[in-house]
Amino acid sequence: MSCSGAFMSTTGSPTGITPEEKKKLIQTVDTKLDQDFLKVSGINLLSWNANNDFPQWADKIITSTGVLNTGLKFIRNFTLGQGIHACIIDGYDDDGNEILKPYPDPAVQKMVSSRVSRRYMERVARDYFKFGCGFLQFIPNGDGSKIVGINPLNAYYCRLSDRDKDGREKCVISGKWPETPTQADYKARDVLMEYDPEMDLDIRRFEGKAKEDTVMVIRDSWSNKDTYGEPIWLACFLAGWIDIAKQVPRYLQKVYKNQATWKWHIQIPYSFWDKKFPEADFNTVEDRQAAIDLYMDEVEVNLLGVENAEKPLFTHYAINDLNGKVEEEWKITALDNKSKEGDKLVTSAAANSEILFSLMINPNVLGAGMPGGTYAGNQGGSNIREAFLVNIANAWIDRQNFLDPLEIMARYNGHQDVVLRFRNTILTTLNTGSGTQQNLA
Repeated sequence: MSCSGAFMSTTGSPTGITPEEKKKLIQTVDTKLDQDFLKVSGINLLSWNANNDFPQWADKIITSTGVLNTGLKFIRNFTLGQGIHACIIDGYDDDGNEILKPYPDPAVQKMVSSRVSRRYMERVARDYFKFGCGFLQFIPNGDGSKIVGINPLNAYYCRLSDRDKDGREKCVISGKWPETPTQADYKARDVLMEYDPEMDLDIRRFEGKAKEDTVMVIRDSWSNKDTYGEPIWLACFLAGWIDIAKQVPRYLQKVYKNQATWKWHIQIPYSFWDKKFPEADFNTVEDRQAAIDLYMDEVEVNLLGVENAEKPLFTHYAINDLNGKVEEEWKITALDNKSKEGDKLVTSAAANSEILFSLMINPNVLGAGMPGGTYAGNQGGSNIREAFLVNIANAWIDRQNFLDPLEIMARYNGHQDVVLRFRNTILTTLNTGSGTQQNLA
């Protein structure tokens, strides 16, 4: 057997590192906080992952894993619902539900329904679910009396500094990350304090800094990471399910492209060649062998499967083992294929379901079965409707995180009693008279 590749491994420690270089490498890590730091023009930044490339690294994993990519987009879409409505709370009913009325100033509804707000929500929610935190920029008018714009910042290009003694931090924005930028390649902006960003804006107005644009960070705090939040799908990656989900299709692709399944066993008597290609008809043994090989190639082509995957196995015999006689018949026997690719699909379905579980998505919503089952294992429309309602109920805290900047912007501009609510499309049964209903939440 021959092959075109080899597996190699190395052991031991690298050589050529001086004690001074080793000491410098150790000093780049703050062992007390278990966090890597890097300096940019005097700003002490916290590295996002060991190589300061977590968004780039995570995005490669997401885009190369179909169910993870689709699941994250599904979460973003149902979390954002079908738009935002500016309301006022006009009391509560007997069940404790809010009685909502449209906000009387139409300019506020125009603001929250604008492309500026929709662009902010879509992009920051993308980074929030993919990477664990999103970044946005408040843009003030000329005198700082109002906030006139809210701009999403791509998490690819944002890194945060260590907090100072007052708990304040900076966001360094650069298209050079994960490489360290020069002073001409970045912009540094103050980050609003997470405790109360609205109060921080008021303090900045009092200090005469209202004309400066600021950055607000929306974090998923479940990971307990105070600077860079971690996405919920990361646990599934560490458990290995994402690798399994990616390896199964790669394996099947290699099998279908390169497999050599023995489909037929063809037994040819030696006496056949003596009559088909007599030695007297050829000048040399090599010429006769070449003619036999060409003939066998023509026979093989007629028996090959898709992409030459199912191949015949040729053997020769001189005497029939059953009766001890010399025979001249060809014996062609179909062979059982021991490669069961369908078993791999069961593993793939389990991996896909585990990924969806890590995202808190019932696989039935996307038409997938339970772990160990097949894709056709969903359990009907009612199960899908209930799972979707659970998703909407669980989205409350994330929705509030996304609404906070818009409400801060509205109140900063003088609309103190405004509240924002999402509009949901609720799946219903046909006996209610319609397939969907609308509500505010």
